[in-house]
Amino acid sequence: MVAEQNWYRLSAPDRRPSPPLKGDIDTDVVIVGGGYTGLSAALELARKGYRTALLEAESIGWGASGRNGGQIATAYNPSMARLARWSSREDAARLWDMAQEAKHLLRQRVADHAIDCDLKPGVLTGALKPRHLTELRETLDEWTGGYGYSEARWVEGKDIGGIVDCPAYLGGIFDSGGGHLHPLKYARGLARAAEEQGAALHEGTAVTGLETTGSRITVSTPSGRVTADSAILAANAYLPPLGGPIDRAVRSRIMPVGTYIIATEPLSAERAARLMGADAAVVDCNFVLNYYRLSADRRMLFGGRVNYSQLPEARLAEKLQRTMIGYLPTTRDLRVEYCWGGNVAITLNRFPHFGRIARNVYFAQGFSGHGVALTGLAGTLMAEAVAGTAERFDVFARIPHRAFPGGPALRTPALVLATAWYRLRDLL
Repeated sequence: MVAEQNWYRLSAPDRRPSPPLKGDIDTDVVIVGGGYTGLSAALELARKGYRTALLEAESIGWGASGRNGGQIATAYNPSMARLARWSSREDAARLWDMAQEAKHLLRQRVADHAIDCDLKPGVLTGALKPRHLTELRETLDEWTGGYGYSEARWVEGKDIGGIVDCPAYLGGIFDSGGGHLHPLKYARGLARAAEEQGAALHEGTAVTGLETTGSRITVSTPSGRVTADSAILAANAYLPPLGGPIDRAVRSRIMPVGTYIIATEPLSAERAARLMGADAAVVDCNFVLNYYRLSADRRMLFGGRVNYSQLPEARLAEKLQRTMIGYLPTTRDLRVEYCWGGNVAITLNRFPHFGRIARNVYFAQGFSGHGVALTGLAGTLMAEAVAGTAERFDVFARIPHRAFPGGPALRTPALVLATAWYRLRDLL
């Protein structure tokens, strides 16, 4: 029987919980959300000497930061050419450089703070159809020719077989500059680093309101209040309804999307080497994509089955296992031991949404599948903005974003209908 448990939580070392907020405090910066974005912001702000209080409704890494596929991707979901059309060629170049910096920041933090998170290099993006081959070749040409990226190469035939035993792929990009990690170990490592720098973390502290009075901000919780000079909203798909401009400007521009993962029993070292020769992460090109990799103890972690409706889905483990076998036929006999999921946030244009509610209230959200690296950059850029240097943050904030159509009542049904077309396209 498959346990409906998050294997990441079972395999991460225990962490002493941070105490809930009790009473009223005054600080320089208040952060809402204890995932990668909020933790990175807390780490950078505390390092700069700011008094920082982070509020997390559940536990550190409880949301997408402790449930995701663990892939460290290069660049963004939209192409760089599209980003140049949305902004400018100059801004697109800056965005490319910052996406590269995001991967470097992640590795630097892991090294600087001795975060044991099973960090490994390599991501293969595989083409399942001829049109995928065209799309991926255009991507590789853009990366290498347009931006001088040297860590990705084209693979096909035997080259793919040496990376993964998947007969479905016609070709693909192998990116040694990408990678994968244990998401929850990484989140908890960031939390430890932030606390060591002096940030105050408060778990089990739900935010119920945010008000601005003059130049100061008051964030309310059931057990106390935080008054601060600046605020950072970093709860992403789990941002609570706070009313007014926050809901109009922030919550209306993201959609919570359910995604799910199974973990098999451990493979032998010999079998793991035959199945995943490069020990890299693998993703496909479908709109509703599948992704998979080996854990440090050689379990196959296979994810996909996105849920846009937010309605419960029956027999998830069975459906994911069937898809896994379709990609990796030699896994047919593997026992699936765990299945879990949760919400990530997407934007309408699939590019992260950065902005301000007021002069001193910042947010970053909607990382649309590229959050493992970009969230760390987002926290850094918001820390820079709080400190008075917002130029790099504003490059992201200049990308236009629209609200999901249909309003609160109809936007989910509208997206479900739209996605049905893309699901059909994936099958053709």
